[in-house]
Amino acid sequence: MDKEPQIQHSRVKLGSQGLEVSRLGFGCVGLSGVYNAPLSHEEGCSIIKEAFNRGITFFDTADIYGEKHDNEIMLGKALKQLPREKIQVATKFGFVKSESKGRPLIEMGELKKLVEEGKIKYIGLSEPSIDTIKRAHKVHPITALQMEYSLWTREIEDEIIPLCRELGIGIVAYSPLGRGFFGGKGVEETMPNGSQLANYPRFNGENLEKNKLLYTRVYNLAIKHGCTVPQLALAWLLHQGRDIVPIPGTTKVKNMINNVGSLGLKLSEEDVKEICDAVPVDEVSGRREMRLLSEYTWKLANTPLK
Repeated sequence: MDKEPQIQHSRVKLGSQGLEVSRLGFGCVGLSGVYNAPLSHEEGCSIIKEAFNRGITFFDTADIYGEKHDNEIMLGKALKQLPREKIQVATKFGFVKSESKGRPLIEMGELKKLVEEGKIKYIGLSEPSIDTIKRAHKVHPITALQMEYSLWTREIEDEIIPLCRELGIGIVAYSPLGRGFFGGKGVEETMPNGSQLANYPRFNGENLEKNKLLYTRVYNLAIKHGCTVPQLALAWLLHQGRDIVPIPGTTKVKNMINNVGSLGLKLSEEDVKEICDAVPVDEVSGRREMRLLSEYTWKLANTPLK
């Protein structure tokens, strides 16, 4: 189950505005420490470069990852050592707590100007509400949404994904391994001291004990398919559509290589259903987000009209 995969990355259109990315992306947040201790820039750059060498060209970051733009700076250092023209970078900004919850008409207008000035190529949104997506898309076409999507977080299937397909918007699936749960966090390995995972309900006490049963089911299916649990969880997500691009992250090269192996796993419709049935959403114990972040999730984060 641990053979190193030799996989040829395919490329996909993310949305309908012309952006093309690797089939699997890389989420950089963990390199600056969220669920673990932050890596040095040398260590982080090494992982980013190895990911590129394995065919990953799409990297996700944000201005709030790490202190003082640490994650963006780290990624920038890595890019200087790589062919920049072959790499796609998605970053995020604007995560501020205010009573107004943002000014979408003004902000989208400014982003539109940046596209017209050639300073950015595409516009995406993270965890927007249905209403926000529709209104923002009228100001300027949205290329992609970054939404949490994994075997145990499938809320976007009923409304968000159908709307995105109607409008030609791609989906960047963050936390595709359930914040490491399907990589064994809290199950096969203990959570690091100080990890923010302890603040997420699904990783706490009785919830975690119940959720371990779901992990065991997926583990048994992984044995059946001759792969690892992360590979099976990612393969399930990849089979949800080529307009969905998962961005698993890790601080270990071996985990990144293992994740890439999911690209070579072929599943039938029956396989996909069997995996889906192994993790019924109504059996997942605990909320997906920590309470502090609830107001910023797509079901609650409606932006004002003006």
